[in-house]
Amino acid sequence: MFKTLRDAFKIEDLRKRILFTFFMLFAIRSGAAIPIPGIDSRGILEYFNNNSEGLLGMFDAFSGGAFKNMTIFALGIIPYINSSIIMNLLTIAIPALEEMQKDGEDGRKKIAKITRYATIGFAVIQATAISIGFRSYFVNYNFWSVIAAIVTMTAGTAFLMWCGEKITENGVGNGISLIITVNILSGLGSGALTLYELFMSSEVVKAIILLVVFFLMIVFVVLIQLGERRVPVQYAKRVQGRKVYGGQSTHIPMKVNMAGVIPVIFASSLLQFPATITSFITASPSGWWGKTLEVISISNPYGAAIYFVLIIAFAYFYTAITFNPYDVANNMKKNGGFIPGIRPGKPTVEYLSKVLSRLVLIGAVMLGIIALAPVGLTAVTKIQLNFGGTSLIIVAGVALETVKQVQSQLVMRHYKGFLG
Repeated sequence: MFKTLRDAFKIEDLRKRILFTFFMLFAIRSGAAIPIPGIDSRGILEYFNNNSEGLLGMFDAFSGGAFKNMTIFALGIIPYINSSIIMNLLTIAIPALEEMQKDGEDGRKKIAKITRYATIGFAVIQATAISIGFRSYFVNYNFWSVIAAIVTMTAGTAFLMWCGEKITENGVGNGISLIITVNILSGLGSGALTLYELFMSSEVVKAIILLVVFFLMIVFVVLIQLGERRVPVQYAKRVQGRKVYGGQSTHIPMKVNMAGVIPVIFASSLLQFPATITSFITASPSGWWGKTLEVISISNPYGAAIYFVLIIAFAYFYTAITFNPYDVANNMKKNGGFIPGIRPGKPTVEYLSKVLSRLVLIGAVMLGIIALAPVGLTAVTKIQLNFGGTSLIIVAGVALETVKQVQSQLVMRHYKGFLG
């Protein structure tokens, strides 16, 4: 691997891309230390110390601690993610957007432009909500201080969006994913310190259990990220003039975890949303509502079961949006392709749907296990973990994808890859 990195730096173009990526990520992490003017960040930090397990805790993890410290990148890249997901959903629901997506490069550019505008809109809405929700932490809460906070947070998100696109264009890997990954990894310090303290104390057994479970989680994540079902496809020979086209064999790669980390994010957000809203109203809810929040908490066995079911449901939902067996079968039929032993048309659609359904179930169950593993570990060891299953899936997935891109660049120049 080190030899591969050395070879990568020998290539001028690849070396510039890697250095550009590191420079942009360094600038992002440096900017995460610049506070928003007019806000008492110490008060918000104390609030987070008492409410670190809810939806806001996950929001803060994706921003790399910028949210709880109320810096200029407090919103992180979350508005862009929300905008992208909604655009994907609308592309299925609105025919005009679907036609735009199929319109080649020009259509994709138009959708990207709409996504950027939507990102700014979401950033303004979220910044306004944060400014109102944390109004007691303003040094002087007035109209101009709120406007300054909203403009600062929105500008921070716009800058992160620009950085992400520039990394994708001129760097290595997907820029938006790398920003989230670096932000998540910035919180590893506290987790490593907790593990070190366990090894130095009399709780060595707990530390070993944590390491073993963490290793197994990494293995599970790599399996579901790289696992795929390759459906064989044969193309019939076609004669056009004096040339013969087709006749080759290929395959359709159907990933085990086609929905990525989206089901986990959707499920945890839906389950933690009531508790997060309640925390702004009262610190200790009582009565039937308090009991309801306790039952649907992920740390509760009933809440964990609901969480697991929601992950599976959202996995099926999001996969149905991103992969359409009818379109795949139709494109195969138009190009003279067929699955050996399966007739083109409706039988192909039914076969792909059956394979997809089984893959989604396997991937969703594994996602649920990874997401709930830290919860179960916390219940057994009584140690609050700062690195959840969602973060691990994102980091491992982005790392594998970035390595693949570097490998492809090296293979193009006749160098061995990381696994060579």
